Amino acid sequence: MKRTRVILADDHKLLIDAVKNLLEPEYEVVGTFSDGGELIKSAADLSPDIVILDVNMPTMNGLTAGARLKKLIPKVKLIFLTMLLDMDTVSEAFKGGASGYVLKSSAASELVKAIREVLRGGNFVTPCLSEGMFGSFVQNFKRMSSAPNLTLRQKEVLNLLVEGRSMKEVATVLRITPRTVAFHKYTMMEHLNIRSSAELITYGMRHGAAAH
Repeated sequence: MKRTRVILADDHKLLIDAVKNLLEPEYEVVGTFSDGGELIKSAADLSPDIVILDVNMPTMNGLTAGARLKKLIPKVKLIFLTMLLDMDTVSEAFKGGASGYVLKSSAASELVKAIREVLRGGNFVTPCLSEGMFGSFVQNFKRMSSAPNLTLRQKEVLNLLVEGRSMKEVATVLRITPRTVAFHKYTMMEHLNIRSSAELITYGMRHGAAAH
């Protein structure tokens, strides 16, 4: 049976070697790279099924490299393996086409689980990020991405409103002003021909956001 082909990209050689040793009993590591630019140049020729990459890399960061890889190889699955746990980074990773986000501190116990999950067509986020405001936003973002005719920012706003957050709380999470949140909210209502906040929340729930 053909083994899953994996590329590793990280500028820490010791970590690359450790991850390679972790994966090779089950997967075929077909290439390793220390910067995003080299990854982009060579990845397509290696026909990877999965690319595991860090966010912080020289020449080109992992977020940019990942988004470009998805355009070059649409079927490839991206899993970010990083130390970064801020919400903006996780959000950008999934916007760019990621299927998984694993903290380096959890790699030994979670990376293989993440690979198995994304190969099944699912998404994986390190469980310690999947709790509270931070995790619910990440988990719901992918489902919300299928909501029709809304911009990415509108989907983010709607997702958080469905979770029961006030416009002020949404503004804090997304690092925008409450006035901007209100603008997105009322633009969505007009666009979707929705007359009340309650109807907007119902719409969001029907399109995959989970209320908490």
